[in-house]
Amino acid sequence: MISLILAESALELVPDNLQKHNSVISHAQKLKKNPSEILLDNSWHYAAMKGIKNEIKRGRPDLVHFCILEATTIPLYKKNKIKIYIHTINDKVIYFGDIVNIPKSYHRFEGLIEKLFLEKTIESYGNVLLEIKDKSFLELIDEIKPSKIIGFSRNGEKHSFENTVSEMTDNCCLVIGGFQKGHFSDSTQNKIDQLISINDSSLEAHVVVARMLYEYEKTIFM
Repeated sequence: MISLILAESALELVPDNLQKHNSVISHAQKLKKNPSEILLDNSWHYAAMKGIKNEIKRGRPDLVHFCILEATTIPLYKKNKIKIYIHTINDKVIYFGDIVNIPKSYHRFEGLIEKLFLEKTIESYGNVLLEIKDKSFLELIDEIKPSKIIGFSRNGEKHSFENTVSEMTDNCCLVIGGFQKGHFSDSTQNKIDQLISINDSSLEAHVVVARMLYEYEKTIFM
């Protein structure tokens, strides 16, 4: 079984220092929620986010939603051949139970993740569907203990999707950045065994997820 980590993902609740900004308060009022209970989203909170640390890597929960939909609606996941983890920019890790159906509607996904951040687990009929823990990328890797860690970045060596799959091993871990722009932090990149670039220009994260997992699926089911 392989693993997929969306690393340093742009998924977080509005931090304390931004909760009193007018754009955050206005958005929270529309949602009828407390500012501390909503996801940071640069579509709504652009003005509040100006100048914050790692600004270009934060506030894109929609991007994470795209990636997770790509990864959880394919045979590889339905047949329990992959484990999926979301590592966030603030060192939290979301764990997925077996065969979790993620809402296709972004607004429902948003509500689900906000609830997860607040309650720490999402259960259904006694089964844990989602769980979030305080954990760094390094700690997650130590827990998974993959045989090989392959990361995807424009800074990596040139490879095709097909060649990358041919070099994958059992218990391999794929690491894709869950953010819009920028690069992995040094601490994350230092844990990656092989850093790969699969296109001359930048590809959105969900495209890399979809195409990489499809190529791997072909080696198993076709």
